Amino acid sequence: MQTDDRDEFSTQLKQHLPRYRAPPGLESRIRQMIAEQSRATPSMPWTERLALWWRQWAGVGLGFACGALLSVAVIQFRGAGGEGDAFEKQLLASHVRSLMVAHLTDVVSSDQHTVKPWFTGKLDYSPPVIDLQTQGFPLVGGRLDYLDGRAVASLVYRHGQHTINVFIRPAREQQLQKVTALQGFHLARWTQGDMQFWAISDVGADEMGKFINAFQAYRAE
Repeated sequence: MQTDDRDEFSTQLKQHLPRYRAPPGLESRIRQMIAEQSRATPSMPWTERLALWWRQWAGVGLGFACGALLSVAVIQFRGAGGEGDAFEKQLLASHVRSLMVAHLTDVVSSDQHTVKPWFTGKLDYSPPVIDLQTQGFPLVGGRLDYLDGRAVASLVYRHGQHTINVFIRPAREQQLQKVTALQGFHLARWTQGDMQFWAISDVGADEMGKFINAFQAYRAE
């Protein structure tokens, strides 16, 4: 942290932190604890000394210290999480739900010419539908899903015993290709043409990368 940042942070603390009056006798109790720590066995492991220190301080009941720490946390982490994290949680929930409630597909077919027309009239856009069986990712079918307040297309692929859900909607903005780990799954995102894609599965990161490459290569033809 730069000096200017530290000064600004210190100013924020002074302005926003609540002020508490120390309980009567606090100073004498602190001095007593310091003296007891000084008499502790020098060879005592630092972890045990830390535990002893914490037990003693826990009994003091310093509400003002807890309030100060809480206020610092609010200043530092206000706004953490964000819209992106919330949308990723929606994707994860939709993927898991599709595996649990036997609603993996609304239309079951490995024929892209059957799945693509099925979306006609159900969405206000036409999602790309491709079969990647020769690349090791056969198409299983498709379904309607609901994300971020609107209906979206979801394509379903298999890779061995693994299921890959691909959510598709019109691109709101260009986003960089990225693969992240999310609670035991791999979530990939990318933009291609005028569409945004999110793929989620419990396949490994390498396999997810192969799937994305195969999908994008096919679309480029």
